[in-house]
Amino acid sequence: MKPRPALFLLLLIALAAAYPAKAADSILMQLQQVMRNRELYETIKENKIAALKQQHVLHGGQDFAKQYEINLQLIEAYKKYKADSAIFYAKQNQQIAETLDNPLFKDETAIQLAWLYSSGGLYIESEELLEGIDRTSLAVRLLPDYYETYLSFCSHYGQSNGNNTYYQKSEQYRDSLLTVLDTASLKYHITAATRVLYQGHQKQAEEMLLALLEQTDDRHPERALITYLLGVISKNEGNIDRQLHYFALSAITDMINAIKDNASLQSLALTFYDMGDIAQAYQYMEAAVNDAIFCNMRYRTVESTTYYPIINASFRTLEQEQKAKLRLSLILISLLSVGLIMGIVYSYLQMKRLAKTRKALYDTNQQLSQLNQALQKANDNLFEANHIKEEYIAHFFDICSANIEKLEDYRKSLHKKAVNNQYDALLKELKSTDLAENELVELYHNFDTIFLNLYPTFVSEFNGLLLADEHILPKPGELLNTELRIFALVRLGITDSVKIASFLRYSLRTVYNYRTKIRHKAAASREEFEAQVRQIGTLRQIS
Repeated sequence: MKPRPALFLLLLIALAAAYPAKAADSILMQLQQVMRNRELYETIKENKIAALKQQHVLHGGQDFAKQYEINLQLIEAYKKYKADSAIFYAKQNQQIAETLDNPLFKDETAIQLAWLYSSGGLYIESEELLEGIDRTSLAVRLLPDYYETYLSFCSHYGQSNGNNTYYQKSEQYRDSLLTVLDTASLKYHITAATRVLYQGHQKQAEEMLLALLEQTDDRHPERALITYLLGVISKNEGNIDRQLHYFALSAITDMINAIKDNASLQSLALTFYDMGDIAQAYQYMEAAVNDAIFCNMRYRTVESTTYYPIINASFRTLEQEQKAKLRLSLILISLLSVGLIMGIVYSYLQMKRLAKTRKALYDTNQQLSQLNQALQKANDNLFEANHIKEEYIAHFFDICSANIEKLEDYRKSLHKKAVNNQYDALLKELKSTDLAENELVELYHNFDTIFLNLYPTFVSEFNGLLLADEHILPKPGELLNTELRIFALVRLGITDSVKIASFLRYSLRTVYNYRTKIRHKAAASREEFEAQVRQIGTLRQIS
């Protein structure tokens, strides 16, 4: 009977070891669900902001103090969501403060702008604003924001240039911040725990943070920082499961509150990368980069882009390996299929004298039929590709021929003016961009004509992929507009934004913004939208 307690103890230890992993898996599943609902949380955020803007309109006019208060709320709503918008309203408050000649408003706005400039990488402007504030005359209620902004500035600036002096200064400002915070406030306790952590007392910091975690609900914005710091401690301890657990909790809180200035997604991506899970590392790092770009937080962008190329390269390598495995699998399947067919044929030849072979023959015919269908589909795809090439090559020669004639006429015209000493007219014509602009318009028209000749139902089917109230239609006289033309190129298999931008003579950012904007209008999954676009249309049959 003695071995039973020992066995029971071993079982308990095994269950305890398995619990963190199961908890992490559960939280990661919850995170995936929250990521799928990000648009909903952002809509809630935008609605709150819209309500504040409506108040701004209602209290316009000369009530500057009221406008100032509403702007404060808008700055707070935007500061970790869209930094540029927060700066816009902070500058409005700066003007109001000057108009009212209100020292309190001036100092408060300078502190807010300094924080936003620091986050956006404008360190010189941030430092100038902070140095312009008279600490001795600063209102008591602004002291916490003042020290916190100086702390952030030193941390961001130190990170940007690798200067440890600024990191040391940031800790000095953290000490000053603790002297002016309400000792009963959550911010005080988080700041105190952070100081203890950076002093190297991890166990004490963990105990403090776990106590704070119990005091905050899932939607409290500060919960994201608490769980992030717990994730950092777990990382220092080498506890992968707890890292995943706490970084995922932090990311969930940030997403629920539509906070784009976050570190948890990047940390989660790096954790998965260290685990060798490249696919999930890429997913979370891409989300982190997109958030940083959306929010325009330079220090977050610098952090993310430091690791993104590494993870992206690993992800591409993984993709290539998976493709190689797929090709090998297809080869093996093909060989097996050939062997299967040969076996069926052999069986048929051996058993054709028996009446029961009819069933085997029927099965073989069914398999051959499926192979024929697959072959037919492949032939259809090949036909489509060849037809597109033929159509474009034919039009290409027509366009080239027409361009040669135009260039010859243009040469003759210039030659005539030169011979007749019409130098002013010659210079005017050489300076004119009308020819290039007209050729560009004709290029787009030719492209639109050829494309719609190939895919006459493209516009209607493309709009079928969008929300009912987000349909995109060309103006009268147009065949395709810019948005439709971008996705027409996608339909032809040109998915590289650089190539699209070069063809359409737009900047890369403009093309990226168009593609992102249209994906947000998708009726179904945004991630699968462009794949659905590439399936649009039935190729016009050759008559």
